Amino acid sequence: MAGFSKNDWMKHVKMGPLDVEICDVTLRDGEQTPGVSFTKEEKMEIARTLDEIGVEVIEAGFPVVSQGEKDAVKAIARMGLDAKICCLARAVKEDVDAVLDCDADIVGIFMGTSELHLKYKHKKTQEEAIDCMVTALEHAKRHGLVVRFAAEDSTRTDLEFLKRFYKAGEEAGADYVSIADTVGAMNPTTMKYLVSEIRKAVSIPVCVHCHDDLGLAVANTLAAAEAGARQLHTTVNGIGERAGNAALEEVLMGLLIHYNVDRYDTTRLKGLSDMVARYSGIAVAKNKAVVGANAFAHESGIHIAALLENDRTYELYSPELVGGSREFILGKHSGSKALCYMARQMGYTLSQAETSLILEEIKRLSDMKKSLRKEELAELISRTLTDKKLSMTKA
Repeated sequence: MAGFSKNDWMKHVKMGPLDVEICDVTLRDGEQTPGVSFTKEEKMEIARTLDEIGVEVIEAGFPVVSQGEKDAVKAIARMGLDAKICCLARAVKEDVDAVLDCDADIVGIFMGTSELHLKYKHKKTQEEAIDCMVTALEHAKRHGLVVRFAAEDSTRTDLEFLKRFYKAGEEAGADYVSIADTVGAMNPTTMKYLVSEIRKAVSIPVCVHCHDDLGLAVANTLAAAEAGARQLHTTVNGIGERAGNAALEEVLMGLLIHYNVDRYDTTRLKGLSDMVARYSGIAVAKNKAVVGANAFAHESGIHIAALLENDRTYELYSPELVGGSREFILGKHSGSKALCYMARQMGYTLSQAETSLILEEIKRLSDMKKSLRKEELAELISRTLTDKKLSMTKA
């Protein structure tokens, strides 16, 4: 039975319900992971699964980069998904025109706003940057696109200029403003402060796009949501440039556990994770939250004994809730209860003597840095029982 433990401490925190939507950027920012390139068919399959989960916005690509990219985005836009389709564009007319060619719903127009980006990348003043963005925004709005007005490297940008930048976008007709923590410079405290300040400056929804350079992308994303950010950007498995982005599966489970946002079909998360790992060639770490191979794996005898009584004792949520499965692994920390349970699952009923004999062998193997998964345990039990019968026959 799928279930979870809520974060009951939230009742002590003064906070209303969150008003959020997910914009998954796996097909764009995720594909910017070094060495990753999805085929059109792979992108379409990922997009379909994101849509089935209930993701509201899918950022399907950056159409101006190639004809193949444009073709893939166009194919996704014509799939008839419930999700809105978004594309990325620099603040230039050609990029916006490429998005228009793809039948997308939303364009995310961006320009770097930090002193570093303005000086060393764009070679522009603050006012020139605003003019470029507004010109591109107005072109997109004339052609009926919803516009996300994004400041790249927002979190290393002077706050007063950032407010002025977003205000110019709002006045020119932007539908969203977007905070990009491009190099993962923020922590949850500063992210909440920044989102709060920007929400005071503009009345349109705020988006957040967090990178994971310090391992805080998910925490920063949830902190932004607490501060009132509307659109949260994610990637499946957290893939993306450098250390990656906020992981979709972690954000969705965080929204469920902490804030009771329960409209997403989380049972598809493990399958989607496996799909993206396969198509990207990037293996998921065994200890990865939500979808890692060890996310619901248990070895400790104390833990397994308690889990057999009630699985909430050592699991925050059931593996079935994310499409996963529980696994008991036997090693030096395991006890007889776990061994007998696993043996029964495989059709064996062990005597006390057999249990002791097999546990002794398991602990011997563990001292050689080897734990036993189900298939290996079955082989060990079979071998032990066969050896015992042979010994009795000889006697």
